[in-house]
Amino acid sequence: MAAGTEVSPGLRAGTGRRRTPLPGTLTFMRAVVQRVAEASVTIDGQSSGRVGRGLLVLVGVEQGDGRSDAEWLAAKIAGLRIFADAEGKMNRSVTEIGAELLVVSQFTLLADTRRGNRPSFVRAAHPEEAVPLYEYLLSALETATGRPPQRGVFAADMQVALVNDGPVTIVIDTRQRD
Repeated sequence: MAAGTEVSPGLRAGTGRRRTPLPGTLTFMRAVVQRVAEASVTIDGQSSGRVGRGLLVLVGVEQGDGRSDAEWLAAKIAGLRIFADAEGKMNRSVTEIGAELLVVSQFTLLADTRRGNRPSFVRAAHPEEAVPLYEYLLSALETATGRPPQRGVFAADMQVALVNDGPVTIVIDTRQRD
């Protein structure tokens, strides 16, 4: 390996820019799920997606993630009981109440801040791996909820606005399935 080349713990240098997880190392998709009164994504002054009552989901894809991660994550998001029932308890899902979803890709969720003050993003999947998995997650969410999610644009400079309801914010990692 060339001098000055860094590889995060749990990763090995591959060919070119590609880094692959070491055998036995856990990889994960990470989602931050926020219950919102409304949320929107704007790119270059144009609306890309907008929802009323529902969920804003920020998603990070790590190298080595697969369709099973996306399927599990979609089912978990669709089934999260974080909306109030008739007694005011968080007991209903986005699917049950027919609320909307806005899903935004965000590789910065995979930041490694253990060393120094500049975050490292080497574990984030490169676009050729992340885009198809992000698209698959959107499809799996549509199947799970019965309605297509609104979305951001992968790798775009997005302005995300939201009115957090509660606030209720849940972090989900696919490696924590137990």
